[in-house]
Amino acid sequence: MATVRDVAALAGVSISTVSRALSVPGMVSDATRERVEQAAKKLDYRPNPAARGLRVGRTTTLGLLVPDLENPFFASITKAVQSRARTHGYAVLVADSDEDAGQELELVSMLTAQVDGLVLASPRSSDLSLLTAVDGRPAVLLNREVEGLASLVIDNAGGVRQSLSHLKALGHRSVAAVSGPAGSWSGAERRRGIEAAGRETGVEVVDVGHFRPTFSGGVAAADLVVASGATAVLTYNDLQALGLVDRLRHRGLQVPRDLSVVGFDDVSVATLVSPALTTVSIPLAALGRGAVDRLVEQLDRDTGESREDDLAGLADEDEPPARPSLPVELVVRGTTAEPRPDGPRA
Repeated sequence: MATVRDVAALAGVSISTVSRALSVPGMVSDATRERVEQAAKKLDYRPNPAARGLRVGRTTTLGLLVPDLENPFFASITKAVQSRARTHGYAVLVADSDEDAGQELELVSMLTAQVDGLVLASPRSSDLSLLTAVDGRPAVLLNREVEGLASLVIDNAGGVRQSLSHLKALGHRSVAAVSGPAGSWSGAERRRGIEAAGRETGVEVVDVGHFRPTFSGGVAAADLVVASGATAVLTYNDLQALGLVDRLRHRGLQVPRDLSVVGFDDVSVATLVSPALTTVSIPLAALGRGAVDRLVEQLDRDTGESREDDLAGLADEDEPPARPSLPVELVVRGTTAEPRPDGPRA
């Protein structure tokens, strides 16, 4: 059977460069990665994750903690994390905290005893609690920033700015904002973005409060949105938006004729309803893949596998610069239109 040394010799790179190219491809140049992959394919080389785990004292398992697996947003991230982890030779242990910050910390403690590193998706616990629970172990946060922990976030402010600009262009001058959980980091980022965009565009933003990031949360918010007198609404996520649309329908109101609705996430069900949901599209697969890449990079750095390079391995590659946030894009569909000429209907 071919070994990593054989692949390195055929590709003309160091052994550690082969390790990086096959386990953390974002850390090598495209030309180097392609050369290594072609050599591995020609030699029919396949890394042995179990042997690698024994060699560096690992479980070859990653932990993923999400607030709610029933939410399609986290289901999509989970799928991307599992797929990317397989390419790195890792299995994934998934835990669901059910939006409970206390349970979240217990699950972190349980996972750290069984995995090499953690991906924490939109954790709800306080910064200090998370730092204490992680306790210096390799970890990456998704949709959350905590000083001292690696993270990967999206452009929350840019998403709501695009949404508000779209609604203003349609003629809306008063827009309701439905927030998510009070402790949500991304929710706070969006609220700041909405306030700033409101000042920039001259659109009045009416805050109707915090609601669960679920279908029922949207149902609960709908009556307050109607009572606000706004002609459009920005919701925390697509599930809220769908619940809100359902409640409006039961009240005899039509979307978008009586109220324009904009979601956030662009989960799969956003296009399965009628009218299809206008929403901010998040690169969910890129989030999941990026989290795994950063976590594996931490693990390899800790064991010296990919950072202890010789000069030959470093000659033709540079580490890409860190990106502050992943871009998002407003997708205009059927739930937004010009406001009624005779004003909002109660």
